Formats: sequence, structure tokens, C-alpha cells
Amino acid sequence: MVEPIARLSEVDPDGWSHVIDVNLKGVFNGMRAVLPLMEAAGGGTIITISSGAAHNPLEGWSHYCASKAGAAMLTRCLHHETADRGIRAMGLSPGTVATQMQREIKASGINPVSQLDWSVHIPAEWPAKALLWMCGSDADAFIGEEISLRDEDIRRRVGLIS
Repeated sequence: MVEPIARLSEVDPDGWSHVIDVNLKGVFNGMRAVLPLMEAAGGGTIITISSGAAHNPLEGWSHYCASKAGAAMLTRCLHHETADRGIRAMGLSPGTVATQMQREIKASGINPVSQLDWSVHIPAEWPAKALLWMCGSDADAFIGEEISLRDEDIRRRVGLIS
């Protein structure tokens, strides 16, 4: 979730807080809900959705950048705390995906992402295929890390390009 897109001096604090609730606290609550079940079963995979915004500040997206950076660190903390109990924790940074969120970003006119042509956004099927791939053993080398679909080697391993 990225709305409301607005500069820090203009953003509605309740809207800003709602993005933190969904993008960061939602990840935390999801992890907490499934961990006891996964640990009792001897392991499992938790994949969080990250973003390039977790690593690069963007005008009008302070809440989104902060929440995605927090979720990325939470994923790393989860790996650190639970890898020895069979929990596979990874993040996926898909890049810009052709979804309704990109239409909202475009309409805002704020920051360079809003200026991107629709043709540069990847199809929604790509992250779906990457998530499925991440659940298999071929992705074991990336446990505890964030995978980026901007990386051509990753796209190739997932089978998105040849």
C-alpha cells in the first residue's frame, strides 16, 4: 500500500500511520501468527514483499519507504532468529509491477516513479512465478536475503527470461 502519496509536510498523519500498520505491522503480525505452527511442523517458508523503496528514499513516499525498509529488516531478523529451526525467510523486491498501485503512483505526479512509462512495468505474473520459485530448494542460496527481479540472473533462474 502506498496511498496517501504526499510530502512529509503535507501528508495526513492518520494515512501515513495506516501505511505503516499495513506494510510493517501487518508483516510482523503475519509472522507471529504462523511461526508457532511452522516451528511445530519442523519448518516452513516466509516470504515478504520488499521494494527498491526500502533502500532508496523517494519524495512523497516516506511512509512506504520506511515501512518497506522495516519489513526488510524484520525479514532479516526472522532469518537470524529462526533459521536453526527450519524457517526459510526471504524477501522479494519485484520492481515496478503493472498493477493498480502503479496507476495511483502515476496519478500523483510525485517523484520519478510517477513518470515511468507503463511499458517498463513488469507483468504481475513475474512476481507470482518468483514467489513460487522461492518456495523451492533452488532458492536456498538466497535464504535470509532479498531477491530482486531487477537482477537478470534472478530472472533467468526463475525462468522469466532465457
